[in-house]
Amino acid sequence: MPVIRSSDAVTHEIHGARFVSYATPLSGSKELCAWRGEVPPGMKGPAHTVSKEEILHVLIGSLRVTLDGDTTDISAGDTLIINAGSTLALENPTDQTALTWVTTSVGLTADLADGTRITPPWAN
Repeated sequence: MPVIRSSDAVTHEIHGARFVSYATPLSGSKELCAWRGEVPPGMKGPAHTVSKEEILHVLIGSLRVTLDGDTTDISAGDTLIINAGSTLALENPTDQTALTWVTTSVGLTADLADGTRITPPWAN
């Protein structure tokens, strides 16, 4: 039975945020990936265009999100649907770390504005 204990989760850091990976093909998932995102106060992530749909649920705190040019604030209990091909930027303008739970399909990539393609290990 594939159970991923919190002590077995793999932590990755990029652009000032932390991604704590639970479900990936390496941990036994065949189609989906899931991770906890930790967005520290004051962090402003770069805009990136995603190749797969993502569902982002805020567990704790608040975030300012810009999705395809529209900006809004989301807080604990809110869920953001990010469709494949959408461009997303996240920032945490508060003084509290925001925690999120994110799911997507295996194989997600993200393209930055400068043309850099990221293949995040927490989603592959």
